[in-house]
Amino acid sequence: MTRKFATYLRTVDPATEVPPSDLLPARPRRATPYLYSEVEIRGLIDAAGSLRTRLRVATYQTLLGLLAVTGMRVGEAIRLDRDDVNLETGVITIRCTKFGKTRELPLHSTTVEAVRAYLRQTAGHQSPPSTPAVFVSTPGTRLRYCVVHRTFQRLVRRAGLAPRSGTCRPRIHDLRHTFAVQTLLDAYRNGWDVQERLALLSTYLGHVNPAGTYWYLSASPELLGLAADRLANRRGVR
Repeated sequence: MTRKFATYLRTVDPATEVPPSDLLPARPRRATPYLYSEVEIRGLIDAAGSLRTRLRVATYQTLLGLLAVTGMRVGEAIRLDRDDVNLETGVITIRCTKFGKTRELPLHSTTVEAVRAYLRQTAGHQSPPSTPAVFVSTPGTRLRYCVVHRTFQRLVRRAGLAPRSGTCRPRIHDLRHTFAVQTLLDAYRNGWDVQERLALLSTYLGHVNPAGTYWYLSASPELLGLAADRLANRRGVR
């Protein structure tokens, strides 16, 4: 900011010195993804069982489960309306995404049943409902991101999850990272075409193109190890 301001001042006073670009070479560092194990995800869902009301328990357990098995963004989940969820076909339609795209997410039958049970419970909470939202608060309004984030941090503490480093702390967005990494791990373990799976994953996550998904490749040492092994086998290295 100082450099840009000095550049502007120089147009007024040529004697203004503009700090060189390498004076402060540090750049913002991207947070290291906290990749959850199945046990840790279960711990978070169990911790949500200690929330104060039955509706709040059901809301956060269903929300966390859906984020874990679909990799959708938190904002996408809390913007979901009931009309976006087709329980007959088992498909969720994501609208108003980060990049202004609409996409459809097919769900596993167990996920469909979990969402169905939750919607049945919320329908009994308020009749008629005061909001079309899928995920609702105790007063019957759409969830707010700041409240979801604050509640998630409480659940992290109750589940006993601790930071792994100064840049690797449990975040709700890391459920999305975990989903992506596990999808690619499954592709390697099953001998599938990883590039093809990566393209499908990119579409499922709502990225503009697969380049936006490559970041996940460097998030897991296990994933990098499997990629290196496959490359070595193709080149005949033993």
